[in-house]
Amino acid sequence: MENSQHNKINSYIFLSVIIVFGLFLLFSLSELFTAFLGALMFYILSKPLVEWLIKNKKWNKSLAVVLVIIISFFIILLPILLIGSLLYKEVSIIASSPEVIIKPINEFDALFYQKFNIRLISVKNLGSIQSYATSILSSALNIGLNFFTSITMMYFFLYFLLTNINRLEAAIILYLPFKKNNIKLFGKELVAQTVSNAIGVPLIALIHGLLAYIAYKIAGLEQAAFWAIITAFASVIPVIGTALIWLPVSLLLFIKGQTGYGVFIIIWGIVIIGLSDNLFRFLLAKKMADVHPIVTVLGLIIGLKYFGFTGLIFGPLMISYFIILLKIYYNQYQKPLKQKRKHNLTMPTYFNIPFITNKKKH
Repeated sequence: MENSQHNKINSYIFLSVIIVFGLFLLFSLSELFTAFLGALMFYILSKPLVEWLIKNKKWNKSLAVVLVIIISFFIILLPILLIGSLLYKEVSIIASSPEVIIKPINEFDALFYQKFNIRLISVKNLGSIQSYATSILSSALNIGLNFFTSITMMYFFLYFLLTNINRLEAAIILYLPFKKNNIKLFGKELVAQTVSNAIGVPLIALIHGLLAYIAYKIAGLEQAAFWAIITAFASVIPVIGTALIWLPVSLLLFIKGQTGYGVFIIIWGIVIIGLSDNLFRFLLAKKMADVHPIVTVLGLIIGLKYFGFTGLIFGPLMISYFIILLKIYYNQYQKPLKQKRKHNLTMPTYFNIPFITNKKKH
């Protein structure tokens, strides 16, 4: 008995050492967490293609992995880099020539004052806008360097995950103290949430950005590409979405006296962009998980704070993974306990009284 108690104490001490050591490593490698999360995301998305090339086409494993990495670069990362360079170019123009953005703001403020006798923009606000644009430019350079480092490490992790395909799943089955049914649930939910956040959300944002660019170009809006990119980012926000951008744009056109273009932007935003959102979400519904708007909003806040630009995807993904773990914990531990309690519940004798059971005594 004493020996058993002694072994139990030793196991607790050993487990505590493992936890402390693991937390130390996690803290030390926290800067690489984004790269690992990205590698995990790409692993989930590209695994079916790699397996198909290896099993059906009899490709060499390393060759199949290299092909998938090249495809992922051209399909996913290259558009991101192009959008990032375009956004950087637009921001640098604003920083070097602040009048590009200050002029329309002044015009808007003057027209608004003329119609409603209310000042919206002060000299102090204009100065802070200019300094903010300059700070964005410098921070964009740092984000670009960090992004390049994260991408390099991500592909490093991804290569070894794919060349050792299915070993990650085997390790999960081996080490996680869950039943096989719950592990299957974990895998299914993991794939659905990853597809929804990593493919569905960026794809819908890209479509909204292209549609907004067409409308802004037709309306003759200056810096149409810049505002289209901002509209694409706004599509991630639930409920309000793209209206957060195209509605103020239409208001600006109304105040400037371009009523026709203002009405056109509103109709385009409601009909074309709004219907496209519903249409593509319906088409992707079978592949996309049903992500609650609260998860998206909280994920965006957390993601942008800790992951920067990539947090638009990784933030909601992290909360989705946390919810998956809660579901597994409930199915593994709470649900059986609840069923056991329900099974052991016996009806008190007083429930046999005719008055309570509403039975008439014959």
